[in-house]
Amino acid sequence: MQRIHNFQIPVMGIGFTIDTPIKVAAYGMDSVISLVDDELAEKVGQYHAKEWGIDFPVVDKNEKDLRALRFTNYLNLVQEIVQRKMEQVVTTATGREQYIAYLQESHPVRQAYETMVKRGAEENELCDWARENLKAGSIDVNIMTKVDKENFHKNTLLPVEYNDAHAALRGYANSNLRSSLILSAGMNPRLFSYMEKHEDFYPNEKGEIKKKIVLKVSDYRSALVQGKVLAKKGIWVSEYRIESGLNCGGHAFATDGLLMGPILQEFKEGREALKETTFEMLNKSLEQKEMPTCTVAPSMRITAQGGVGTFEEHSFLMDHYGLDAIGWGTPFLLVPEVTNVDDKTMALLLKAKEKDLYLSGISPLGVPFNTVRGNSMDVLKAERIMAGKPGSPCPKKYVQLNKEFGEKAICIASRTYQNKKQKELEAAGFSEEALEAEMAKMTEKSCICLGLGTSALLVNGIEHKVEGEEISVCPGPNMAYYTQKMTLAQMVDHIYGRANVIGREDRPNFLVKEISLYIDYLKKQAAQEVQPLNAKRKKYYRTYHQNMLKGIAYYLAFLSEEQIYFQQKVEQITEQLHQYEKELNEIYDSVTNIEEEVVLC
Repeated sequence: MQRIHNFQIPVMGIGFTIDTPIKVAAYGMDSVISLVDDELAEKVGQYHAKEWGIDFPVVDKNEKDLRALRFTNYLNLVQEIVQRKMEQVVTTATGREQYIAYLQESHPVRQAYETMVKRGAEENELCDWARENLKAGSIDVNIMTKVDKENFHKNTLLPVEYNDAHAALRGYANSNLRSSLILSAGMNPRLFSYMEKHEDFYPNEKGEIKKKIVLKVSDYRSALVQGKVLAKKGIWVSEYRIESGLNCGGHAFATDGLLMGPILQEFKEGREALKETTFEMLNKSLEQKEMPTCTVAPSMRITAQGGVGTFEEHSFLMDHYGLDAIGWGTPFLLVPEVTNVDDKTMALLLKAKEKDLYLSGISPLGVPFNTVRGNSMDVLKAERIMAGKPGSPCPKKYVQLNKEFGEKAICIASRTYQNKKQKELEAAGFSEEALEAEMAKMTEKSCICLGLGTSALLVNGIEHKVEGEEISVCPGPNMAYYTQKMTLAQMVDHIYGRANVIGREDRPNFLVKEISLYIDYLKKQAAQEVQPLNAKRKKYYRTYHQNMLKGIAYYLAFLSEEQIYFQQKVEQITEQLHQYEKELNEIYDSVTNIEEEVVLC
């Protein structure tokens, strides 16, 4: 189906976008629900079902397949509400006008509608036309593949298909949705294999797929490897969603200095090869499974997200790299019509500057995590540490993945783990200074299961006794340049160049910002190195250094040849690139103490 808008709203945290499709899908906008917290989904489902007068089943907590059933029920509810809202849009002049107003002026649907109104089309004709042409946005879902905790029923370990990610996938597969499942955080071979048991993920002979697979990837090689793995199972990847390694919100999967521009260039040049290679494997697999093969390759989209902040940057990515859509995440945290952000957190985000937004080590997944200083969950964490009771009570248990202290996994942000780990560290014979450093590293971990979900309960006035009121929030560095709360109309107008909601004039180009983030990341690692470097670490720094230099050279060549984009800032960007090139060389020389010529080829 042709998408209505060329931007999409990615998943943000656990609860910030859990009901975003209810708010925006009826205007043709695509958005993503996190499938981490099934209890939260059920609570939010009860709230919306009551608002709409819809019967909503609450699953018995002793039910063996509790998690999957909760997600299925919630997703079916979201679809029903979106369908009802679409009916309101289609059948009322106000609804149609609002839908059309969000579209770009050049959009054929907008132009056709305005032509009909201008010639005085009757209400019934406009309704019939709207029913045919005004489409709902996609109600997509996200699963972090590695968040796949084992589960127990009456103290008995359940089979792997009841693991968290597996159950979430089953909950989506059994829902009525026709949309996309977005898989992030890399490969999970068992989960990939489990997809084969659900027919909605397979294409028919026309290449149509009821439930599409989207992979969040950091580079072309990763896309090709994962695309092949799934194609060999008869599963087609309908979209490769490229995300900046560091200039994004939430978990950040840093590359070895590979920058957004060169990565997108490789996708641009290799797009057809990726499609042809995986399509051949797909049909071979379908044939082996004695399933209908595709006469033509299913559609394949390439999209990107991470730090985009202006219409010019949006257009550049769309036009220059031939992308199908751009993800806009962080700014939507300031749009109450779209996301669930409580008042305290909203105030914190509105005043956040560059120094307040940082790449932290708070995630118990062990992956760098973008957040903002002073969030209420970190304040609570500090109070617990001062009271001599570090760690979270861990009521949600979604990140119980560590088996360091026994066969039953626990979360490294939990009080149980940190108590055990503290005793182990104290008995290890560290110096006072080393013990303090190890303790700080351990207690930095925060309960993101609660922190990233609870805001949805606070905003909607839903019972949250177990969850409390503390919030973690996961904006990208781009948040520093937005200083006002916005309406959906204002945000969409900004994306499409009809308005400007960025109050500051010193916002750097998003590609330049990414380079600065990668240099800061390299500095931080270099400061922690113990000399002399072993061969593996030397190779890492050499690769990182060369990739960064190649990326900078790519941008310099682009700016000297391309006269369409960033015209007003070409001189400024060029100067910044040369400065970063010099800084990068200095860091590399200081950490490696090696003088060698880096050949760009």
